[in-house]
Amino acid sequence: MIIKSNDTGKIDLNKNQYILFYGINEGAKADEILSLVSRNKDKTITRYEEKEILEYDQNIYDDILSKSLFDNQKIIIINRASDKIFKFISELSEKNISDISFIINAPALEKKSKLRSFFEKTKELICVPFYQDTPSSLSILTQNFLKEKKINISQENINLIINRCNGDRGILKGELNKIEFFCKDKKNITTLDLVKLTNLIENYSISELVDNCLAKNKKKTMYILNENKFSSEDCITIIRTFLYKLKRILILSNDYLINKNLDKTILSAKPPIFWKDKDIVKQQINKWNPKQIKDLIYEINEIELSIKKNLNNSINLTTNLIIDQVSSNTN
Repeated sequence: MIIKSNDTGKIDLNKNQYILFYGINEGAKADEILSLVSRNKDKTITRYEEKEILEYDQNIYDDILSKSLFDNQKIIIINRASDKIFKFISELSEKNISDISFIINAPALEKKSKLRSFFEKTKELICVPFYQDTPSSLSILTQNFLKEKKINISQENINLIINRCNGDRGILKGELNKIEFFCKDKKNITTLDLVKLTNLIENYSISELVDNCLAKNKKKTMYILNENKFSSEDCITIIRTFLYKLKRILILSNDYLINKNLDKTILSAKPPIFWKDKDIVKQQINKWNPKQIKDLIYEINEIELSIKKNLNNSINLTTNLIIDQVSSNTN
């Protein structure tokens, strides 16, 4: 059964045992999963990566069933799910497990996806698609946050923050939290305050870096890389910027395969592509095919996991990623 992402407040884990959250909007999914878990604080939370499920299929299967005999109610969250886990989930859903709820967190799933189709067509299961945030949805999110905190920022400056966060609500929320802390003793903030307070200048360099890397502009990429001393913390922003832009290119590449018209693909993009970015986005579409994009998204997700486990490796891992990708041949 399909429900809209703004109706997830209606999900009752005591009645809805299997929930699939899928789509490219990682920030929105993370927010909704956190909200759902927060409403069920009496339940024990266990998290798995799909990779763990596939590697230890029978052990985890037995572990889930055996635990259900002794423990109180639990929530099991499976991240980075794909059709590879379909058999495991379908078999599990046939078992009489009354004290466990499963939240399946998946990236974009095509219409032909077995996992997506299974959740959409089965009445007892919940399927929630999460589409990419638009400038409008991020603007509403920002305005609501500022209104709640009683902070005054002009719409022009709100647009500036949103544009520089590359559509990533995770980055946006981080910047809004900085603004909230800054405004404890003042309720008005200027453009100069924003530039000093946030990572807007750095994020602009990061956006340029990723754009040129994905467009295979090696000279420009290496220039930006050498001119900026990115910190370990910056690497997470770089990784997320890669993921945001790759997911956009994936959608556009699939559209381009259908309509065979690059200009039409760019013009019909949602959210709209800023006019200054249109040429480099065209270059990116011409350099990558959908399979290559999906493979790189998977690789970058693995790199992000490695960075989160050991921040000391972040600069080497991120630098190697950039150099490898700008130097590789695609298409």
